[in-house]
Amino acid sequence: MSYQKPRTQHDYRDLVWSLIPLVLICVVFAAVASQCSFSTHGPTAGNVPSFDVNDALKSDAHTLPFPVRNPALPAGWKPNSGSRDTVAGAGGGEVSTVGFITPQGTYMQLTQSNATSDVVAGHVEGARRPSGTQQLGDRTWAVYHQAGSEPAWVTDFGTVRVLIKGAGDSAAFNTLANAVDAAQPLPAK
Repeated sequence: MSYQKPRTQHDYRDLVWSLIPLVLICVVFAAVASQCSFSTHGPTAGNVPSFDVNDALKSDAHTLPFPVRNPALPAGWKPNSGSRDTVAGAGGGEVSTVGFITPQGTYMQLTQSNATSDVVAGHVEGARRPSGTQQLGDRTWAVYHQAGSEPAWVTDFGTVRVLIKGAGDSAAFNTLANAVDAAQPLPAK
C-alpha cells in the first residue's frame, strides 16, 4: 500500500516534480516535429527568398488603376517580396509593395499607391505628418519618421504616390529613389 499525502500538505516541490515529465514530453514532440533547434553558434544569414518583381509589377500595372513603375536597380539588389493591399476610407486607395535586399544586406521597400501621401504614409509607416523633406534632383520627397521606426520617403507622381522605406543607409534610399524617378510607367494592358 502506498502512502499519499493529503492535498493540504502538497507544496511547490510537488508541482515542479509533476511538471518535469510534461516539459520533457513537449521537448521530445518539438524535436520530432523539427520545430526547434539548438545551436552553439550565433545567428546565420538565411537565404533570400526568390521573387519575380518584373512579373509582379507587370500584373499590378494591368490590374491597378494607377501607373506602376519598375525601377532598374544596380546589380546586387535582390527582389524578395511583394504584396497588394487596399487602404479604406477617405484618401485611401490600392497599394502595390515590393521589397528588395540591398548588396549590404538591408531591406528596402517600394510602395506605389493612388492613396494620398498622408494616408499611404500612415498605412505603411504609422506617421500621418512629414517630419522633413529630402531633395533629389527636381523631386522633393517628404520624410515621414517616428522614433523607433525606419524612415519613409514619399513623393507624388501625379496620379500615384511612391513611398520608399527600409533599413538601408542614405545611399540605399538615394539609389531606390533615383531608380523610381527614372523609371517609366509600365503599360497598363
